[in-house]
Amino acid sequence: MSSSGEEMPNEDEPNTIDLMNSINLMEFSDEILLHILSYIPSTDLILNVRRTCRKLATLCLDKSLTHTVLLHRDYQASEDKVKQLVREIGKEIHQLNMAGCYWLSGTTIEHVTRCRNLVKVNLSGCHLTSIRLSKMLSALQHLRSLAIDVNPGFDASQLSSECKATLSRVLELKQTLYTPSYGVVPCCTSLEKLLLYFEILDRTREGAILSGQLMVGQSNVPHYQNLRVFYARLAPGYINQEVVRLYLAVLSDRTPENLHAFLISVPGSFAESGATKNLLDSMARNVSLDALQLPKSWLNGSSLLQNMKFNNPFYFSFSRCTLSGGHLIQRVINGGKDLKSLASLNLSGCIHCLSPDSLFRKAEDDIDSSILETLVMSCCNLKHLNLSAAHHHSSEDLGKHLCQLLAQLQHLRSLSLPVCSIADSAPKADKAPTQMVTNAVPRGFGKKVRIGVQTYPRTMSSESVTQKPSSVFWTLLENVPFLETLELIGSNFSSAMPRNEPAIRNSLPPCSRAQNVGDAEVAAIGQLAFLRNLTLAQLPSILTGSGLISIGLQCQQLQTLSLANLGMMGKVVYMSALSDMLKHCKQLKDLRLEQPYFSANAQFFQALSHCSSLQRLCIISRSGTLQSDAVMSFMGSCLGLIMCHMFTGESLTACKNLQQSIVRSFQAERPALNVVIFPLLHEGLTDVIRDVPHDAPG
Repeated sequence: MSSSGEEMPNEDEPNTIDLMNSINLMEFSDEILLHILSYIPSTDLILNVRRTCRKLATLCLDKSLTHTVLLHRDYQASEDKVKQLVREIGKEIHQLNMAGCYWLSGTTIEHVTRCRNLVKVNLSGCHLTSIRLSKMLSALQHLRSLAIDVNPGFDASQLSSECKATLSRVLELKQTLYTPSYGVVPCCTSLEKLLLYFEILDRTREGAILSGQLMVGQSNVPHYQNLRVFYARLAPGYINQEVVRLYLAVLSDRTPENLHAFLISVPGSFAESGATKNLLDSMARNVSLDALQLPKSWLNGSSLLQNMKFNNPFYFSFSRCTLSGGHLIQRVINGGKDLKSLASLNLSGCIHCLSPDSLFRKAEDDIDSSILETLVMSCCNLKHLNLSAAHHHSSEDLGKHLCQLLAQLQHLRSLSLPVCSIADSAPKADKAPTQMVTNAVPRGFGKKVRIGVQTYPRTMSSESVTQKPSSVFWTLLENVPFLETLELIGSNFSSAMPRNEPAIRNSLPPCSRAQNVGDAEVAAIGQLAFLRNLTLAQLPSILTGSGLISIGLQCQQLQTLSLANLGMMGKVVYMSALSDMLKHCKQLKDLRLEQPYFSANAQFFQALSHCSSLQRLCIISRSGTLQSDAVMSFMGSCLGLIMCHMFTGESLTACKNLQQSIVRSFQAERPALNVVIFPLLHEGLTDVIRDVPHDAPG
């Protein structure tokens, strides 16, 4: 020790900096290096890294790296890079994912024919004609899994006999329909897994009404005899319902003996027909399912669930059904039957699912905690649970709080809850001091008061951060530390720009209990060190957004963030806290902000520029404003940003000028760049949105 009391460095011990400088990456084992290389995009790996030294030249061609190539969301994969990649390792690729590569031309996509050993290929969102598809599939004789889009102009008669031979061996097919058609389904005579996405618009761009009847030459009967999985997801619109009925008609004639997963996702109502009733009756008699999802109108008031047989089910979805808690326990859980196999349960919009019955009950009435307790005990291995779009209010006097019961589900990886469900049911006098202070602040004043920032400071050394608040929500999150996806959405929330629906709808006011959820509860989310996806919508009692800072500091894995209607609707109260938060979000790739009167100014974009991984940005703001020079400066500094979508209160002229400036300045160096800037209330918004490419999930 020195005379001052400080410890002197030991000259015999190696200096940390010197030690770091002496480490040679090439001295690591091949196994470690291969693991590191697996995180590098395939185009960069093969075209750049491989050329650095002999050892990496060999490792980059290892089967573990070339067997599966992922180009989905590899926005730097230009036409030339993709062509060169396929030329160099095409024969080694067995699985290729090009989903959502909307920027690549058809001629580039056609180079897939060089990958003659392909077993699985995903071409969803790629530009393909019938003739080009035929040529590609004719060369892929080993193909067993295929994903494609069926666009207007598709003609199955243009498929060659060699193409049909390949399709006859396909076992898995994902098909997204933008026009009424069977697509390639009739050619896939060995199908075991069929995933259908119906995205057909009711009217053409010119306003003509489409018919759901299939065109001549497309009415060949699908072959379902080997089918094990049937999944259909419908976008809104009557024509999608018409077309899916044609697919289901064949199933109703003869239900496949090996069917074990039957899932249909439909927004709104979908009337049950004679054919679908026959199908369900046949399924109840002849098959045992492990995954089920049906339109709400098929289940409401039906005894179907009581007759259906299940075998170690792993997925149930009863979204928007009027299923009561009594029916849920009796018919699904079978009075507390062991359902340890169940991994995913969707009860979104099931407003009575935690109450004994739905008769004479208001949606806002308290839940019966014993029903949730039975559910938690029976389905103790749940990984994904959705209880959103309902009022699940815990009683102040009877049973445990919803959060206390959900805390027992320690395997949870994703959780979606209504905001009002996490409010403490205890009287306000019993609440944590931070919550009492937060709620005591008057809301009518325009002066910016940074209440709560001192409670959740930016430095992690403060004692207030380490102190454990007494809220039930904090306790819940403490017990599910490996949660990766969290959604807190107001029971009455409706987006100003919902998918495939009119742009503006009249929204209902927030639930009264949601007024008890504020900055302290948001700060509790900071406990989730593994959080990757976060959605917060319709939290009216956000006063400063101070809890966002805690999330930014501690949730270092956060990749997707969606914020909507936080605090008072008349002004943006959390801009300063959001700016502080964004400075720490180094892994953030997707940001969606929906907030009236949002000012996308220099302060906001300067903070956002710290998000060095950002790829997609969407701002939706009624009466919101844009600062054009700040946007341009941000686009120049955030080199990875590819999708820039902004819908605000700016004029059409201002929006067009800014959009053109961005495209002119950055399109050449970012081939996948997609920019849409448009007034939110403009009558032409629907046509603009339909041209936005579907960044399809891989």
